[in-house]
Amino acid sequence: MPRVFNNISGSVGRGIAVDLGTATTIVYVRGEGIVLEEPSVAALEARTDRLLAVGRNAKEMIGRTPANIRTVRPLKEGVIADFGVCEKMLRYFIQQVHSNRFAKPRMVICVPSGITPVEQRAVQEVAEFAGARRPVFIIEEPMAAAIGAGIAVQQPSGSMIVDVGGGTTEIAVISLGGIVVSRSVRVAGDDFDQTISDYIRKEYSLGLGEQTTEHVKVKYTSAWPLNEELDLSVPGRDLVTGLPKSVGVNTVELREAIEEPLNEIIGGVQATLDAAPPELTADIMEIGIHLAGGGSRLIGLAERLATETGIKVNRVKNPQYVVAYGSGYSLEEFESLRGVLHSPVAE
Repeated sequence: MPRVFNNISGSVGRGIAVDLGTATTIVYVRGEGIVLEEPSVAALEARTDRLLAVGRNAKEMIGRTPANIRTVRPLKEGVIADFGVCEKMLRYFIQQVHSNRFAKPRMVICVPSGITPVEQRAVQEVAEFAGARRPVFIIEEPMAAAIGAGIAVQQPSGSMIVDVGGGTTEIAVISLGGIVVSRSVRVAGDDFDQTISDYIRKEYSLGLGEQTTEHVKVKYTSAWPLNEELDLSVPGRDLVTGLPKSVGVNTVELREAIEEPLNEIIGGVQATLDAAPPELTADIMEIGIHLAGGGSRLIGLAERLATETGIKVNRVKNPQYVVAYGSGYSLEEFESLRGVLHSPVAE
C-alpha cells in the first residue's frame, strides 16, 4: 500500500497538488498537507499490461521479476516516457487520497521549466484521464520549489532556486512573481546513480542492482572531500563468472565517478547567474542561493556549489518536499497565487 501520511477521509471535493517526479511522486491535499509519497514505479503483467503494483511495492520488484512481470518508471528526465503507465499510476494515487472516486478534484501538477508545449500537454492529459477536473493547472517546478522554501516570490528582490530532483535540475532566478531567467538541466540524482554503476562496471567488472547503487550514492558518495575518506565493500554480480561478488571501493573513487554530471549542474547554475540582470545578481549575492530537491542531499553539494560560484548556499528545510508544499500552497492561496499557475488548455 502507498505511504499515506494522514487520515484523508474528508478530502472529497478538495484540490490536489501533485509533484510528479521522475523518482518519487508526492501528493498534497488542500487542507490536509502531504498525504502520500511513493516511488514513481509501476509493475504490470507483461502480456496484458494489467497493473499489479504501484509505488514502493513495485520498486521492491525491480531486478527480481519473472518474465511475465515488467517494472516501469513512466517518467524520464522529468517528462512522461510511457503515457499509459503514467496514467494508471497517477489514477491509482488519486484513488488512494480521494475517497469519492466519482468526484473530480481540482489539480495543480508540477512540470520542469524546460519542457515543450507537447510535453506539457501530455502531463495535462494524463492528469485529466486519471480523474482530475478540467482545467488542470500547471506550475513550474522552480517556482513551486521557491514557494515551498518560503521565498517571497512576489517581492521585487531577486531570488535563486536550484532544485536537484531525480531526472532534472531546475535552476531559476525569480522576482515579482515570475521566473526572470531559468535553465532546466536534464541531469540530476538518477545520473549520479548511473555514473556510479557505470564506474563500478568498468573498473571492477561488477554489475550493481539499482537499490545497491542508490544506497552507495546516498551513504558514501560526496561532491566535496570528506574529513575522513572511507573504504567500503560493494556487493554485486561478477560480469565474467556471473557469480555473486563484492569489491572494495573508496569514497574518493565515488566522488570522481560523479564528476561529469556534477559539473553539468554547476555549469547550469553558472550560466543562469550569467544570464540574470545585474540588479538581481546583486540580490542573490546578498541573500545566497537556495538549494532544494531530493538530489540536493548529496553529501557536500552545498559546499561544492558555494565554492564554484563564490555565493553562499542556503540548504532549505525538508528539501525533498518543497515542490509539493509549494504546489499545495498555490491551492491553499489560489486567488493570491493564481498568477504563478498556467492552464493553456483551459476550457
